[in-house]
Amino acid sequence: HSTSLTEIQERIPASPTLGLAARGLDEAPCALWQMRELEKLNLSLNRLCALPPALGAFHNLVVLNLWGNELTSLPPEIGMLRSQRALFTHCNRLSAVPEELGRCDELEVLSLAGNQLTTLPGGLATAHRLAELNLGHNRMDIDERIRDLASLKILIVEENRLRSLLRALCHLTALELLNVDFNNLQNVPGEMYRLWRLEKLASHPLDKGLHIVHNALLKPIQDLLQGGLDALFNYLKPA
Repeated sequence: HSTSLTEIQERIPASPTLGLAARGLDEAPCALWQMRELEKLNLSLNRLCALPPALGAFHNLVVLNLWGNELTSLPPEIGMLRSQRALFTHCNRLSAVPEELGRCDELEVLSLAGNQLTTLPGGLATAHRLAELNLGHNRMDIDERIRDLASLKILIVEENRLRSLLRALCHLTALELLNVDFNNLQNVPGEMYRLWRLEKLASHPLDKGLHIVHNALLKPIQDLLQGGLDALFNYLKPA
């Protein structure tokens, strides 16, 4: 017996949190869009292909979880969620992200992993509070706009199509975790020693530091990494 939205509302009429994960939903229930006081909404692990413009009315929404659906796009109205701090859209079918997402001034955590993205979403340049960005398992290369995300502490770009790391990346001096595992990197930028908060070469997926295994790194970089991150940074620093 699947619980109806009406039953949920009756049970927790004033709750700012609504969990509708793994309900086999093809579309969100119409009554959902009347619950405009929601602060946390979990629609993960359903079969949603699209979301209506009504999403933009959730002005109090702080956390939106959409992972594990079949979304091919997000509505531009997502930019109206001005209180939003975390958006999880990993494991969908997104090939683009609306520019309007950059209007979410409070956004701190964004997961776009496991989609079909080929470029860095343009609107993110104005997401100045963004601290965690997961772009893993896509089809992308990173461009110069990455330098605008100056608050980033965690950047995950594993298993993409990176052929090089741009010097622009070295402006992100707040980075504590950078994961570029499973790409086609041959070298690293000379200014990479500026990312001093990385601290070490990381091995466990959750470890802070630099994750750079399973690439095509050339000598001397490949050899230097055998001595740890300090050896690499000391080599790169100007005399």
